[in-house]
Amino acid sequence: MTTEDAAPPMEEFLLDAPSNWGKWGPDDEVGSLNYLTSEEVLRGVGAITSGTVVTLQRVIGDPNGDPVWPGRTPATKTMIVDESTWDSADAPQFPGGGHYADDKIDAYLQGSTQYDALGHAWYGGKLWNGFDARSTIGGLDKASVEPIAERGVVGRGVLLDMARFRNKESLEPAETFTHEDLMACAEHQGVTLEKRDILVVRTNFLQRFYELGDAFYEDFCEPGLTYSLELATWFQEMEIPNLVTDTIANEITFDPNSGVTLPLHGALMRNLGIALTEICNLETLAERCAETGQYAFLYTAAPLKVHQASGSPVNPVAIL
Repeated sequence: MTTEDAAPPMEEFLLDAPSNWGKWGPDDEVGSLNYLTSEEVLRGVGAITSGTVVTLQRVIGDPNGDPVWPGRTPATKTMIVDESTWDSADAPQFPGGGHYADDKIDAYLQGSTQYDALGHAWYGGKLWNGFDARSTIGGLDKASVEPIAERGVVGRGVLLDMARFRNKESLEPAETFTHEDLMACAEHQGVTLEKRDILVVRTNFLQRFYELGDAFYEDFCEPGLTYSLELATWFQEMEIPNLVTDTIANEITFDPNSGVTLPLHGALMRNLGIALTEICNLETLAERCAETGQYAFLYTAAPLKVHQASGSPVNPVAIL
């Protein structure tokens, strides 16, 4: 990998990358989620065979720790009111004598299983759809997570279990794969990738966080998809609305050839308007899919409606 100083500017690296800007009008803030029409919802419903429900969120405030992007801090939960509150003489008193518990969390909105807003990452001073990057100052006036939350995400999801496909417990740090690998994985699993599918990709990489603790962040480089013009074009032609993964940032951290950091946030999210969902727990889903041989399902998710936010926690649901 090249050094950071040698990495080309994102504008240069993604110069020929395809774009969907303007495809849904100059004011669009949800991008490729527009592909998820009512017909796509029904196509997703058609994938249900057993009615099995699997939730995909990781626990916030897990006693074993919360994996977060380096530099972010894990969520902290504070108990504000509990039974000990009534040990005090000035405790609140309510007719009937009822007691209650109350607590709060202090967390990054992207410090757990979450959706990125389309305006979360950018380059060249422009967000998704050409919105000015200065519209993020003090809160995202454009392409925040709120329009995604208002809309919701429902369609046919397909699990692509790259770890099992490569006969590994988990992928290695900096291990890459391409769209061609995704197609080969789907073929191996006996599932056909179709236009407008929501791609759910399992690496099981975050098991290393729970095994290694703080050492997980040493020489940090997650495995994942790596940029190529062919990959970005494939995502555009397949009209993929949403890429869902079990890693912190959905792609290899540093492009192995150029050294550019997270170029798919630019190529897929900023340029094509593809929603990115990160830090999912795909282990139960992967077990069910492997047991039944069914890798397609109804996928549904709705991040929290947080005004002008760059991301939001979410608990996606797969119904098989």
